[in-house]
Amino acid sequence: MYAVIETGGKQYKVEEGQILRIEKLDQEKGSEITFTPLLIGGDEVVVGDDAKSFHVHASILKSDEKAKKISVFFYRNKTNEHKRRGHRQRYSEIKITSIGRQA
Repeated sequence: MYAVIETGGKQYKVEEGQILRIEKLDQEKGSEITFTPLLIGGDEVVVGDDAKSFHVHASILKSDEKAKKISVFFYRNKTNEHKRRGHRQRYSEIKITSIGRQA
């Protein structure tokens, strides 16, 4: 069984036991978090209001970590103008513990 969840403005296809990096959440390390799925797949596909009866539970493994630095380089032709910058995105690492119907 898999589910599609939305967090941080992005959608992720997740399965039980999967470890995934998402946009930073304001939660402590080791805490539990619950997502409402957009889609549930498996033997049959459940979408829309029917999918809201399901929940995806996850635990936070790491919180407020910084990702690997990416370099951003701006260049304008024939003007001798260029800039170099870097960016490190903050993320949370979660593990999907269960996907199932709400009790």
